[in-house]
Amino acid sequence: MIVVTGATGHLGTLVIKDLLAAAVPASEIVAAVRSPERAAGLAELGVQVRRADYDDPESLATAFTGVDKLLFVSGSEVGQRVRQHRNVVDAARAAGPALLAYTSILNADTTRMVLAEEHKATEAMIRESGLPFVLLRNGFYLELYTADFDRALARGSIVDAAGDGRLSAATRPDLAGAAAAVLTTEGHENKVYELGGEPAFTMTELAEELSRQSGRTVVYQDLPPAEYAGLLVDAGLPPALADVYADTRVGTARGDLFTDSGDLPRLLGRPTTSLRTAVAEALRG
Repeated sequence: MIVVTGATGHLGTLVIKDLLAAAVPASEIVAAVRSPERAAGLAELGVQVRRADYDDPESLATAFTGVDKLLFVSGSEVGQRVRQHRNVVDAARAAGPALLAYTSILNADTTRMVLAEEHKATEAMIRESGLPFVLLRNGFYLELYTADFDRALARGSIVDAAGDGRLSAATRPDLAGAAAAVLTTEGHENKVYELGGEPAFTMTELAEELSRQSGRTVVYQDLPPAEYAGLLVDAGLPPALADVYADTRVGTARGDLFTDSGDLPRLLGRPTTSLRTAVAEALRG
């Protein structure tokens, strides 16, 4: 039995799709979700749907019953994840899967980004649990950057605070494919994979590629981190969260979100989706 937490999220949905494509029987897949009513489409495919709320340890214990391999997709509530992830790891330890895969952050052991602190703490919990594990240290989703293209084209600039830092962003389908690979093949126990798209790119290169494909001039406007955080606050983010996100840009400029490990294409068995392809797909809508 393969259990996927966060199975109605962007990544979890894609992982289940890949598991089915790899001929894993739907009855052997569990979609562990906070709101089962949102997983009706998965249930129609024959996937088991079980309630699993990171704030409800009892629901996690029930959801993990009979698990052989568990994909633990990290929570999205920044600032709450250490407590929530402790609940998941405790429930996993009690269930005793043969493999616990966790979606961490790129270079979790060396980055100084504030956003990585909860991931570092979770990785430590997992190691201390004694369970066989695999750490999927995911780079940032490329879609986080292409989603802003409409505004970038309207104002003629991509606004960020990443300096000239090289970014190994990867598409959600690529990262989902890597997760599915470790769940359906052997030899991943106690491995750490640094998962990034290749080749890495700078924000200037992203703007140049958008300009080339759109036929409109788009430049990269690099802001001081504090000014960038202010823009996020103006857009409606709480100041504390805006500071965390601005700090990720400082980390990007520092190289914290770069990897040349080659782990992602090796797990996929193919090259990662290129920046050119991702931009083209985003422009097609």
